[in-house]
Amino acid sequence: RAVAMSVSHSSRLNKLVREQYMRLPQDGLVQVTYVWIDGSGEGVRCKSRTLNKEPKSIEDVPEWNFDGSSTAQAEGSNSDMFLVPVRMFRDPFCLDPNKLVLCEVLKYNRKPAETNLRHMCKKVMDLVKDSHPWFGMEQEYTLLGINGHPYGWPDNGFPGPQGPYYCGVGADKVYGRDIVESHYKACLYAGVKICGTNAEVMPSQWEFQVGPCEGIEMGDHLWMARFILHRVCEDFGVVATLDPKPMTGNWNGAGCHTNYSTEEMRREGGLKHIEAAIEKLSKRHDYHICVYDPRGGRDNSRRLTGHHETSNIFEFSAGVANRGASIRIPRQVGQDGYGYFEDRRPAANCDPYAVTEAIMRTTVLNETGVETKDYADH
Repeated sequence: RAVAMSVSHSSRLNKLVREQYMRLPQDGLVQVTYVWIDGSGEGVRCKSRTLNKEPKSIEDVPEWNFDGSSTAQAEGSNSDMFLVPVRMFRDPFCLDPNKLVLCEVLKYNRKPAETNLRHMCKKVMDLVKDSHPWFGMEQEYTLLGINGHPYGWPDNGFPGPQGPYYCGVGADKVYGRDIVESHYKACLYAGVKICGTNAEVMPSQWEFQVGPCEGIEMGDHLWMARFILHRVCEDFGVVATLDPKPMTGNWNGAGCHTNYSTEEMRREGGLKHIEAAIEKLSKRHDYHICVYDPRGGRDNSRRLTGHHETSNIFEFSAGVANRGASIRIPRQVGQDGYGYFEDRRPAANCDPYAVTEAIMRTTVLNETGVETKDYADH
């Protein structure tokens, strides 16, 4: 009973009844769900509309609007915001031919909303496209009951110490695998470039990986994977939190480790280009910490303590196969002499557009200091 009470009421509705309606034909009409990032910079919102025929490309999906005063993105006296479709996916919840559409948010004057970090990221990625930047991001998250307590943890206590849970198997070691596997399948169906998943070090903490993605595609696919995760969790009645340190004490935090390479890093002899990029990153540590979580580094300060497989937030470090460093060069890359490296600093609740843009600004556009250049006119 205690476990049952930790899930939401809506999850206990009869799903077989729902299936009866989901099987009804649509007579050529298509349901399109528009997805966008709200004023928190972390939350996603959605609403749906009917199109007369299946859109074959993003250009076939019309712009729409919403009430920005209800998403912390506008004042009530001037609340209409524009939804500009940017990437389309198959809908794993309503199935073909229905679609999920990721959107940018523009204000009444057609300028990007404050939390629309995609707009500038796209400009930067267009500038560096000849370097063919590839990214893979490892999204850690924690499952919570509707009561805010980690899902599956004892009601009045804690599970045993960390050790048996990472990549674990067994009812006493992993909690919520049904959710994880449903999310994986839903992402594959949608066309999200999900490439793996595993149980993490803290019990009821999990990770999925998205990539490799080139340029702006990274942020698009990770944000849609997050939306699908929250939507799957809704069906199961639990909550997925991206908080970088959901449990204080001797428990691992949650990050979004970012793997990165350019074309020259992936070629033979690329290690020298990897080392050059790491040298540039070492001189701009404070700037990256500021953009690697939505609160200018305050969230990450709870996580990057130098313990629990993290680096210290105040120090930059790099090493081969070192999970306690800011930057990790995989051992295989050190042996091969080419490949990629991993930035372990981004928090679980980072905006992938901000992270990938910052890496490109520093390593390819050779920016220095804490100020950024405005490329809007180029």
